[in-house]
Amino acid sequence: MAYVADFPPIYVTVDIVVLTIRDDQLHALLIKRGSAPYKGRLALPGGFVGQSEGLEAAARRELREETGIDVAPLHLEQLGTYGKPNRDPRSRTVSVAYLAILPELDEPEAGTDAASAHWIPEDGLTSRRLAFDHDQI
Repeated sequence: MAYVADFPPIYVTVDIVVLTIRDDQLHALLIKRGSAPYKGRLALPGGFVGQSEGLEAAARRELREETGIDVAPLHLEQLGTYGKPNRDPRSRTVSVAYLAILPELDEPEAGTDAASAHWIPEDGLTSRRLAFDHDQI
């Protein structure tokens, strides 16, 4: 299959937008990246899809690993697909984003490659520059 060898690999990631109401205000869940690229910058929870898992399963796993929040069996809505070249400096990557809007979620607890995890009020999001293309998502 020489034809396939002519194309470099494309990796697939998932990103999760989680919204909740806290203190009568809309909040979004963000992590502080604990590793390169963008170490120390805020980002949506997410990461690479494993070879043997589906997209939604990967989204639920990444959310649980990076924030301690388990949304199973609640509904995740596929929000969009993002594939602009160079969106991830490590490799050519396409991300499938998911959305969860849930009431009164617990405080997040950072894990795996997340240095910390925070609920950020909606009015505090516009002044922040997020990692990767997460501002667009």
